[in-house]
Amino acid sequence: MARTVSEWVGRTDDSQPTDACKLRILDRQGYRCALTGMEFSPANRPEFDHITPLWLGGENRESNLQAVTADAHKRKTKAEATVRAKVKVNAKRHLLGKKKSARPIPGSKSTRFKKLITGEVVDRRTGEVIS
Repeated sequence: MARTVSEWVGRTDDSQPTDACKLRILDRQGYRCALTGMEFSPANRPEFDHITPLWLGGENRESNLQAVTADAHKRKTKAEATVRAKVKVNAKRHLLGKKKSARPIPGSKSTRFKKLITGEVVDRRTGEVIS
C-alpha cells in the first residue's frame, strides 16, 4: 500500500518530530524498542534516536528515526560518543600533525646548547665555547 502521508523532515538538525510522526515510527516498529525489542508502556516510554547519527551525515527525517528505550539510548549514545572522540583525535593528528612539546628534551638537537665529549659546552647558534 502506498504511503498517504508525506515523510516528516526537520527544518534544522534540532527540529523535533511531530506527535503524528512519533506515532508512525512506533507503529512501524510494532510499539517495540528498535534496539532491545522491549515493548513500550507508560512506565517504559520511548525516546527517539537517529539511526545514522547527524555527525556521520544522517538526516533529521522520519526514515532516519527509531524509537528506543532510555537505557538503550544511553548505551548507543555513549558508544557513538566514544567513536566520535576517536575520529576527532585521528583527524586532528592527521590534518594538524603531532603537537610539539613546549620544552625540548635536554641534550637533544632542539636545545640551544650541546655538551661535547671533552666536557665543553657549545652554543649551537653562535658556535662559541661556553666553558
